[in-house]
Amino acid sequence: MISSVTFEKSTWANTPHKFEAGTPAIVETLGLGAAIRWVESIGFDAIEAHEQALTTYALEKLATVPGLRVVGAPKQRGGVISFTMADVHPHDIATLLDRNGIAVRAGQHCAEPLMRRLGLHATTRASFGVYTDTNDIDALAETLVRIRDFFV
Repeated sequence: MISSVTFEKSTWANTPHKFEAGTPAIVETLGLGAAIRWVESIGFDAIEAHEQALTTYALEKLATVPGLRVVGAPKQRGGVISFTMADVHPHDIATLLDRNGIAVRAGQHCAEPLMRRLGLHATTRASFGVYTDTNDIDALAETLVRIRDFFV
């Protein structure tokens, strides 16, 4: 038999704690601390240099993919490259890359006004970080060539 419980009163913590619902983000805080220590152990300068080297390498490799166009040419570029490929939809590219173990994003990337201004309805976006190496870039470029061959 299930008994019913009636609440007759509530007590509240003092401000600001009375506005914080649920369990504090303890695990997330511990994870953030570990992530900060890991990044500091590598060093921001080393991470930036690695990312810049990978991005330069990726731009060179992607230039060899037939029909691929890198979107934008900023003077300073972070580890993010958006691109389109003639006659291949960005979501098709993303799906086929995913099936080959390569994670990218496809779509408008929360930048619909910019996409309209550039005359694009979507791009594929590859991002690089401290965990990325040149083998990952090579796999991206090789798979993009296979995707292009499949659609053309």
